[in-house]
Amino acid sequence: MPESNEESGRFQAGDVVLLTDAASVQFRKPIVVRVIREIPDRYTYDGWLWLDGYQLNAKGEAVARRELFVMRAGVQRHDGDGAGGTFPPCPNQGPSLGRPPRSGPNGSSSGNPKPATVRR
Repeated sequence: MPESNEESGRFQAGDVVLLTDAASVQFRKPIVVRVIREIPDRYTYDGWLWLDGYQLNAKGEAVARRELFVMRAGVQRHDGDGAGGTFPPCPNQGPSLGRPPRSGPNGSSSGNPKPATVRR
């Protein structure tokens, strides 16, 4: 009896996966991808693979086609299918973890001083 997709660990067309930093350091900000195919004929390190797929936005719409080099053990199957115009949010997708906005000498966010008050 042939192995199921889950047992073999292979990804097939239509699978929706979540890529986080567990799959590769490039996914510090997680993305969701709909798999086109797993690319078996490229040389990889043991436990790594190439995926061809579409990066999805929050609505489940394809926004970019990508070829991704990922660690197999770090790829998570995503429950969302993108149908009906809704798509579940990705875990860990909250406020940006980047730097806070810069503030200028007067507390302004642009770095420019506040305009002087004109008295008449």
